[in-house]
Amino acid sequence: MRYTEYTIEGRNAVIEAFRSGRTIDKLFVLDGCHDGPVMTIKREAAKQGCVVRYVDRDRLDQMSETGRHQGVIAYAAAYAYAEVDDILENARSRGEQPFVILLDNIEDPHNLGAIIRTANLAGAHGVIIPKNRAVGLTATVAKASAGALNYTPVAKVTNLGQTIEELKKQGLWFVCADMGGTRMYDLNLKGPIGLVIGSEGEGVGRLIREKCDLTAAIPMHGDIDSLNASVAAGVLAYEIVRQRHQL
Repeated sequence: MRYTEYTIEGRNAVIEAFRSGRTIDKLFVLDGCHDGPVMTIKREAAKQGCVVRYVDRDRLDQMSETGRHQGVIAYAAAYAYAEVDDILENARSRGEQPFVILLDNIEDPHNLGAIIRTANLAGAHGVIIPKNRAVGLTATVAKASAGALNYTPVAKVTNLGQTIEELKKQGLWFVCADMGGTRMYDLNLKGPIGLVIGSEGEGVGRLIREKCDLTAAIPMHGDIDSLNASVAAGVLAYEIVRQRHQL
């Protein structure tokens, strides 16, 4: 996966990106490289809580667009991330009960962009994604969101399970998409709610699923057994919308 214009290569360029406050989603460093500039980059990455991955030179060469990566390549976010509190404040400012979409293991930027677009149109107050094993706010995500990133806050957290626990203390309860769950039409999905969506291949991880209060299954009558993650998010989000607007 290549993040095109938001790829930063070379030691000085990456150091300056960190020091200027640019949000870096992922940093790739040549495995075994510990010289001064690289150690400086790693310290800056630690300050920001950036994900660091150590890879071999062949991998860096494949990722590089300039051929001058000097052992470091950074992927910068196309948009600034919000805080979880910003999402809750978004709900408070509208005088509404919180509706948050949380994503576990979504690595496809088109899926993430489409989900952010759906979140905006369904009236969700924000989207929460994890730092690890997930795509960030890349240029592709921004394009797929069709402008929704300008209006829908996206927070990135270190520990999705811990975030769920913290939001429970603030009155939210959680439902996750799972084929083995209860038919979504038979669930009460009203009130302050977090909707958890996983990837097509793995679904919601076990540890996250166990933290959810309910599991919701989307009725399916075709010959294949799963929906695209962004479509599943849309179906469940609009069931929540339907129930919220019932008289």
